[in-house]
Amino acid sequence: MLKDITLGQYYPAKSVIHQLDPRVKLFGTMLFIISLFSFRGIPAFVLATIFLIWVIHISKVPFSYMVKGLKSIVVLMIITGLFNLFLTPGEVLVKFGIFKITYEGISSAVLMVVRLMYLIIGTSVMTLTTTPNQLTDGLEKALMPFSKIKLPVHEIAMMMSIALRFIPILIEETDKIMKAQMARGADFENGNLLKKAKAMVPLLVPLFVSAFRRANDLAMAMEARCYHGGSGRTKMKPLHYDKTDKIAYVTLISYFALMLVLRFVWVKYIV
Repeated sequence: MLKDITLGQYYPAKSVIHQLDPRVKLFGTMLFIISLFSFRGIPAFVLATIFLIWVIHISKVPFSYMVKGLKSIVVLMIITGLFNLFLTPGEVLVKFGIFKITYEGISSAVLMVVRLMYLIIGTSVMTLTTTPNQLTDGLEKALMPFSKIKLPVHEIAMMMSIALRFIPILIEETDKIMKAQMARGADFENGNLLKKAKAMVPLLVPLFVSAFRRANDLAMAMEARCYHGGSGRTKMKPLHYDKTDKIAYVTLISYFALMLVLRFVWVKYIV
């Protein structure tokens, strides 16, 4: 299960998506997420599906690797689907006890699960095709106008970059600790909820100790290199837009505009 978490990992490949400016990918991810939670109807769903499949295809990241991240949120998707299935009011289809299933509940449950799946896959496209350094530079550059109101843009971008870097490291560390504890007789699978919670103590304690030690080593390394924030710092590889980035912006805006048309115009005529 731990190896199925793809957040914060980078998949090296030579593709158009990999070569795009990180600001374009941040902007595209934001538009895609907004479109997911605004579309209605089959046409908009088909458009979002085609767009996502096309982006995955040109990213040259294996689809099987892309969907690995879904395994880590299966429980969340099931819970979300059940809540929407049983708690959405409407025309009753089946009723047993205090629970009832409505036509609107089925539609809402399916739609929410699909949205969560597309959300994870869509954000995975950005993280798998962009290095943490590129994400930091892109986020800092995109938020630079807010520095005029004294917002610590560089520090925010740096914290996010460090957090993304630490995710794969902590996952690997957790896997090593689990294997070491299982070799000593620890059981993380069997037993009731209380026993499983107690079994996590030998895992969490050394994990927290390791995380704090790594954080302390990183802080000392930054101080030894005289790091004092983003004031006056320059970039070895400054970001700049090229023709491909402009085409990508046009494509993203066109997709979002078409999604809005399907959201407000198509549904209006159907209803």
